[in-house]
Amino acid sequence: MNDAAVTEGLTFTESEPGAFLRPYVTHLSAYTERYADPMPRRQPPFAGVVMIFGFGAPLTLDGPEGAQRLASFAGGLHDTYVDTTTTGISEGVQVNLTPLGARRLLGMPLRELANRVVPLEEVLGGWATATVARLAEAPDGAVRIALLDEALSTRIGDAPLPDRRVGWAWQRLVATRGTMSVASIAAELGWSHRHLVSRFHDQIGLAPKAAARVLRFEHASGRLRSGMSPADTAAVCGYYDQAHMNREFRAMAGVTPRGLASPPRTIG
Repeated sequence: MNDAAVTEGLTFTESEPGAFLRPYVTHLSAYTERYADPMPRRQPPFAGVVMIFGFGAPLTLDGPEGAQRLASFAGGLHDTYVDTTTTGISEGVQVNLTPLGARRLLGMPLRELANRVVPLEEVLGGWATATVARLAEAPDGAVRIALLDEALSTRIGDAPLPDRRVGWAWQRLVATRGTMSVASIAAELGWSHRHLVSRFHDQIGLAPKAAARVLRFEHASGRLRSGMSPADTAAVCGYYDQAHMNREFRAMAGVTPRGLASPPRTIG
């Protein structure tokens, strides 16, 4: 089922991924943005990998590696924010993948994408170019989503499965919202800390401790937006105290917990 909406120059259509993609894709939407003036946004980190299949004006993205202008791009798991600016008419389809979904789709160590935004063709080659061209020719957002769902399902289905043990470790972190200790995960797997970090760098992108910080931040952001006080949020989300949470928010979002605006699930 598709839901269409228009908000302040943004027209978008979103749909739940098909059954095959659901373990790998958490968000799938087609969009068109038209603004008379440049539209800046700050994109805090989230626990996934974003891909933009864009065929409109390029976005300006300013992250840990500096500023660049891209229409189609992939952003790996980040533990800090990216600033974006939309100008002109920006159009495309956005996909948010789980880290393991991105690992299977890309077939490359995700450490190479951690805290980076790169041209989509750099990680998906000619397949990305051909897919963007097909999407640009489609008549509307619903058709574009259906086309990309099919293309992603075929490509992921043809790729090897990710490491199931890393999958288990990632799901334990997700289930505990980043509060399970890395030592406990390593012990349950029978791995050394060093080996666990190595496998996370390959399959997730960030080390387990950094990935847990992102999950904790995401949980705390949701609690704050639901109306919970910063002090209670810090206690519920596993921070040492409110000062600790404040430091984490400044590092990861560039603002205090009270100052964090509702973050869109997009990097563009």
